[in-house]
Amino acid sequence: MSALCDPAGVVGPAGSAPSPTPATAPPSLSSQELAQEIKAFLSGVDPVHGNKLTIKEHARCAILLLRNLPPARSAVLEHLRGVFDEYVCTYLLELEAGDGGMGGLHSQGPNLDDVVSEIQTVLSEFVHMNPKAWAALVSSWSIDLMGQLSSKYAGRHDVPHASSLNELLQLWMSCKATRVLMEIYTQCLSSMINSCPDACVDALLDTSVQHSPHFDWVVAHIGSSFPNTIINRVLSCGLKDFCVHGTASSDLLLFPSSTAADKRVPKIASVVGILGHLASRHSESIKQELLRVFHRSLGPTRDQQQKATVPFLLQLAVMSPTLLSTISAELVDSLKPSVLNQLHQHFVALPREELENMVSIVVHLICQTSGGAYRTLQFLVNTAMPASVITTPGLAVHDSVREACDRVIQLLLLNLQKLVYNRGLASLVEAPPRMVPFLDDLKNHMQELCTETLKLERKRFLWLHQLLVLLSVYSTPSCASEALFYLLTLAKSQEELSLATQLYTVLSSCMTDLLPALVKKSVRQLHAGFLSEQHMAQLFQNLALIMQWEGESSASMGHQLGQAVSFHIYDFGQLLLHSNPEVAQAAALLLSVCPMPKAIRPAHLLFLVRSSVHHFFLVLRDKSPAGISYGSRLLCGLSGASATASKAILQYLVEGALHQGNAELFGGTAEPPAARNNIMLEATKLSLLDINQRFMAAVNFSGSVWSVFHAGVIGRGLKPPQASHRQEPEEISHNVQVFLGLLLRCCGAGRSVPPELPRGNAINPEAAKTVAVVLVETVCPDVTNSELAWPPEEHTHNTVERDIRIGRSFRDNPLLFELLKLVAVGRPALCYCSVLLRGLMATLMAHWEACRENDTTNFHWALQASCALVACMGEGHLLPPVLSNMHEIFDQLAPFEVHLLLLSVWDYMRDNSPLPQKFSFDASTGLFFRDFSRDTDAGKYLYVLHSVVHKNIDRLGLLSGRFHP
Repeated sequence: MSALCDPAGVVGPAGSAPSPTPATAPPSLSSQELAQEIKAFLSGVDPVHGNKLTIKEHARCAILLLRNLPPARSAVLEHLRGVFDEYVCTYLLELEAGDGGMGGLHSQGPNLDDVVSEIQTVLSEFVHMNPKAWAALVSSWSIDLMGQLSSKYAGRHDVPHASSLNELLQLWMSCKATRVLMEIYTQCLSSMINSCPDACVDALLDTSVQHSPHFDWVVAHIGSSFPNTIINRVLSCGLKDFCVHGTASSDLLLFPSSTAADKRVPKIASVVGILGHLASRHSESIKQELLRVFHRSLGPTRDQQQKATVPFLLQLAVMSPTLLSTISAELVDSLKPSVLNQLHQHFVALPREELENMVSIVVHLICQTSGGAYRTLQFLVNTAMPASVITTPGLAVHDSVREACDRVIQLLLLNLQKLVYNRGLASLVEAPPRMVPFLDDLKNHMQELCTETLKLERKRFLWLHQLLVLLSVYSTPSCASEALFYLLTLAKSQEELSLATQLYTVLSSCMTDLLPALVKKSVRQLHAGFLSEQHMAQLFQNLALIMQWEGESSASMGHQLGQAVSFHIYDFGQLLLHSNPEVAQAAALLLSVCPMPKAIRPAHLLFLVRSSVHHFFLVLRDKSPAGISYGSRLLCGLSGASATASKAILQYLVEGALHQGNAELFGGTAEPPAARNNIMLEATKLSLLDINQRFMAAVNFSGSVWSVFHAGVIGRGLKPPQASHRQEPEEISHNVQVFLGLLLRCCGAGRSVPPELPRGNAINPEAAKTVAVVLVETVCPDVTNSELAWPPEEHTHNTVERDIRIGRSFRDNPLLFELLKLVAVGRPALCYCSVLLRGLMATLMAHWEACRENDTTNFHWALQASCALVACMGEGHLLPPVLSNMHEIFDQLAPFEVHLLLLSVWDYMRDNSPLPQKFSFDASTGLFFRDFSRDTDAGKYLYVLHSVVHKNIDRLGLLSGRFHP
C-alpha cells in the first residue's frame, strides 16, 4: 500500500479535503474490495478466478484505484502509459497492414477506445474539480507521454518525417490515444491560464528539449490554440532558465551556435523551436511580445533577469533567423534617442571585453538580417553621423552612442568584406557560395542607396560608396551595372559623377564587360519607359561627359564606354525626335561624342541621318547654341561613317533648308498655314467640269501657246501677298553661316567655319555634285540632270513657265545663291546645275529687257541676282575670267546694257556647253581646273562688253583693264 501512496501524502493543498468523488463515479469501495483491487493491480491477476488480467481489465482496475485512492495517482499514471503505448502501436500496425484503421477496426490488437475514453473522463473530472492539485501533475504526465510516443515511433514506416509538420500533425491527431492526451493537456493549461500557467509551460519546454524535433507537432498545435499565452510564458520561462545558466553577456558568447546553447541553456533551443513554429501565423504577437520584453528591461530599477534580457534576445536572434527577421525592423524603429541613451547607461558599466563581444554579436546579426536591412542601415548611418548644430536637445543621442554606431558600421563593412571576398565561385561539384542575407535584402534598395550616396554628406557617402562596391561584387553583374546606372542617372554635378567613375575603377579590376552591361540596362530602361524625361537627359549628359573626360586611352573608361554606346547607337538615336527638347539635345550630345561604328545597318543609318537632320533644324529654330553645336557635330560624325551616309546627309540638309517650313530661317518666304488651308478648302470645292467650262478643254502643255499664267481672278483682283514671319537680318545671317559651315564640313572642307565662303576651299567634288543634283530636283523636279547643254536664246520662249518658277524660287529662297556658290567651289559640280543657271539667267534677261528705267539700282534683287549669277559661274569655271568679271560694273550701267552683257554670256555658254568632261584634275593642288584655251576664242564675246565700257569710259575707265585678256 505504501508504494501506491502519493509521496506528498496529500491530494490537494494543505487543509483541504481529498478530491471529491465525481458524480458519475460508482459508489466507493469497501476496504476489503479496495485491497483486492490493489492486489489485482500489482499482480495483474484476478484474485477471484486466478486468471491473468487482460490489458483492458488491468487498465480498468487502475482507473478504479485512481477514483477511490487518489494518492496512488503516480503509480496509476505510470501504468496507464503502457495502455496508450499499446493503443499507438496497434494503430500504426493497422496503418501498415492497410486496414485503414482510424480507431474503428482493431484486427491487430484489443480495442482500447472505451478504456482511453474512461481515462480521459477520470482525469478531466479531477482537473476540473481541483485544478491546483491535479493540473500540473496531469499536464506534465500527458505532455511527457506524447513526447515519448512521438520519439519512440518516429522511425516507423507510416510516420512522416519531422520536417513534414502538417502531415505529422494530421497523423497523430487522427489517433485517438494521442488526441486524448492533447485534449487532457489543453484542459490543464486552460484551467491554469489565469492563475499560474508556468508549470504547464515548463513541462512543455522540458519535453521539447528531450524530444525535439519529433515533438514539434505538439508545440505547433498547442501554440495555435493558446498563441498569446504560449508566447508570453515560453519567453518568460526561457528567460528564467537563461538567467540560471548564463546570466552574463560573456556567457552568451560561449555558445553562439544552437548546439552549444543546448548544453549551457537547455531550454533556449525549445524556446527558439516553439516561437519558430508560431512565427508563420502569429508573427505579430511574437513581435509585440519581444518588444515588450525588451522595453521592460530598460526600467529604472533592474534586477538580474532584466539585465539578462538583452543578451537573451540576442541569443534568440542568433539561433533563429526567423525571429531575427520578425523583430529587426520594428526593433530598429523603436530605438529612439531616449531608448539609445538608456541602453548606453545600462551597458556603460560592463567591461570593455564584454562590450566588444556584444558589438560583434550585433554585427553578426545585422549581416544575417533578411528583412528591413535598408531600414537598419539608415538607422546606423543616421545615428553615427556627427551631431548637427540645429538638432533639438531632446532628440540628440549621447556621443558614446554615436561612437558605438560608428564602430558598428566599420565592423559591419569589414565583416561584409570578408564574407563577400571569401565566398569563392560556385562550380558544378561544389556547393553554391554562402548567402549574405543583409546584402540580399539591400539589392532591392539600390536606387535609394545611390541617392543617399550622391548627397556627399560627411562619412555617409564614404560608407555607402564602400557598401555599393561590396554589393556589386557580391551580386555581379546585375548589381554592379545597376549601381553605375543609378549613379549616372542621378548625378547632377561633376563631383557627384566622379563617384561613378570611382566605383567603376574599383570594380573593373575584378569584373569584365561591366560597361556593356551598363549600356544594355540603360537601353532596357529607356524602352520600358521607366525613366523620366529629366533623368533621361541627365543620363545622356553624364555618359557624354565621361566619354569626353577619359576618351584618350583605349583602356580608359571613356573609351570603353564609347565603344559600348556605339553598339546601341540606333536605340539612342530614336530619342533625337523626343518631344522634350532637353532629352533630344542630350541624345544629340551623347551621339556626337560617341565613336561611329564601322558597320551600321542601312535602315538604321538612314533613320539616324533623317532624325539628326530633323533635330538640327529644330535646334536652329529654337536658337540653342549648344544644341546647334551637338547637332552639327553629330551630322559630321555620321557623314564620316560611310559615303552613303554623307550623300544622304547632304541631300536631307539641302531639302530641309529649302522646305517651306524651314525657308524662313534663311531669309526665305514660307507659305503660311492659313493660306495653305484656304487653298485646300477651295480645291475641295472645284470640279474638273467647272474648270473646263470657264477656260477651254485643252491640255496645258508646258511652253505651248495654251500656257496661261494666273496673276489673279477677274473681279477679285491680284492674288493677296503671302504673309511670312520674317526674322531679323542678324539671325538670318547667323543661320546661313551655321548651315553653310555644316555643309562644308560634311563636304570635306575641314572643321573650321569661315566667316564667309572661301574661294579656295577643298570640297569633295562628289559631295558638291550631290548638292547640285538635290538643288535641281528640289527646284525643278520635272527636269533631269542630263540637260547640260546650253540651248540658243530663242529656246527660252518654250521654257517661260519653268524659268519663271526657277526665278521665283531664287527670289523666295536667298539660300539658293549661297548653295550655288558652294557647288561652284567643287567646280565640275556646277555643270549639273545648268538648268537652274539657264532658267535664272533667262528670267533676269527678260526682266532687264522689259525694264524702261535708266538706273539698275532701283531693282535691288535683280541687280544682286545678276551679279551673284555671273560671279558663281566664274567661280565654277563655266566662264573665262574676263567674262566673269563683268558683274563688277552692273550697278554702273543701264538696264538695257546689263541685258546685252547677259546676252553675250548666254552666247558664250551656248557655244561652250558646261560639261564635266572639260575639267582636268591638278594633282599638285588637288583641284579641278578648266583650260579655256581649248574652247572657242572668248574675244568675240567681249565686243559688247568693250563697247559698253567705252561708252561709259568716264565712269568705268579705271576698270577697263579688268576686261582685257
